[in-house]
Amino acid sequence: MFNIFRKDETKKENNHPSIISIACLLIHSAKIDENYTEKEKKIIKDAIIEMGAEAKEIDKIILDAEEKEKDSNQILDFTREVKNISEQDKEIIIEALWDIIYSDKDADMYETNLMRRLSGLLYLDPKIVGNIKEKVRQKKI
Repeated sequence: MFNIFRKDETKKENNHPSIISIACLLIHSAKIDENYTEKEKKIIKDAIIEMGAEAKEIDKIILDAEEKEKDSNQILDFTREVKNISEQDKEIIIEALWDIIYSDKDADMYETNLMRRLSGLLYLDPKIVGNIKEKVRQKKI
């Protein structure tokens, strides 16, 4: 009788909620220069798959994240869950963020400011973030 109040345990959310938050962070960084390109979308999709999302669900995850990102006015909404993932996963995210920023071969002051804020909010060592930035920048040159 009380089964109607139980959650359907067989139904699985898009991997875990942090995947949506990760996608939101990546989309936010892509939109910060007001030029959200297909190249950036590809980087986002690849990063989300690397984080464990299933390829067949990637388009839905992106749509959900774009909607969530559009309705939010703070990156704190996205970093709340993401700050609790492993260091290795955070480094994957940071590399994807720098890939997005340097996809147009240039980092403007808004993008670099965003990365400075994100490294603090995600509790990452600035030296690690700087090393990842240089690695990505060298690939793009």
